Amino acid sequence: MIQKDFSIGIFDSGVGGTSIWKEINHLLPLESTLYLSDSKHAPYGTKSKEEIIALAIKNTEYLLNRNCKIIVVACNTATTNAIAYLRKHYEVPFIGIEPAIKPAALQTKTNTIGILATKGTLNSGLFEKTSQKLDKEIKIVEQIGTGLVALIENGKLDSEEMTQLLQHYLMPMVSENIDCLVLGCTHYPYLIPQIRKIIGPKIHIIDSGQAVAKQTKKVLSEAGLLKTIQTKNKRSHQFLINRDKNTLTELLADCEKEKSLILLETDF
Repeated sequence: MIQKDFSIGIFDSGVGGTSIWKEINHLLPLESTLYLSDSKHAPYGTKSKEEIIALAIKNTEYLLNRNCKIIVVACNTATTNAIAYLRKHYEVPFIGIEPAIKPAALQTKTNTIGILATKGTLNSGLFEKTSQKLDKEIKIVEQIGTGLVALIENGKLDSEEMTQLLQHYLMPMVSENIDCLVLGCTHYPYLIPQIRKIIGPKIHIIDSGQAVAKQTKKVLSEAGLLKTIQTKNKRSHQFLINRDKNTLTELLADCEKEKSLILLETDF
């Protein structure tokens, strides 16, 4: 029986989904969370659909066995490839994340939007279906961000290699006259300061973090599972990672005020 005091479960193919966790924690300050960082298998974007579904099942069952009342698939690739399967086979509510190309399409003035994402996301059927619903006059400039996730996972966020890759990926998109850049991977919001230096101040950068947090709150409320008062069970935030936790620790450094934040290295 799912209860209000159960945690919000979140999983990603690594540490990038902490960008989503931060938005959820900000919007839902009474909720406990359990974050699963499957860094050992990152990135998901280069794997087959079958491999991605298998990893999503493993992560889901791990979270369900630890009393999670809702599961946020904080990974664009896992959402676009596996969330339909998860929703069909499990009763718990699932929140997915897709590249925010629809908001970008509403904002663009040049009718040209860029999307930086993994191969697994851009090649998925769900992304293709969403893209086809846009106004035919809107041009989508797609760019696979090969190597970006691996650099972030290995603690090379501000490296020269990262800067060179971003310049290589972004400058052709700028040349196409994009005025909106969609970040189609939950790792990428951590690159916004560097991206901004490359593309300048006028191009809108759009990610899905706030929208995912709002949808999580909406679904919990509709299911009667939203915590509106602090109960006797104190909230906690657990982060489990199956690789070295140094990068995860760095990305959560600005959350030190969360006294109940626990980081654990474990195998799953």
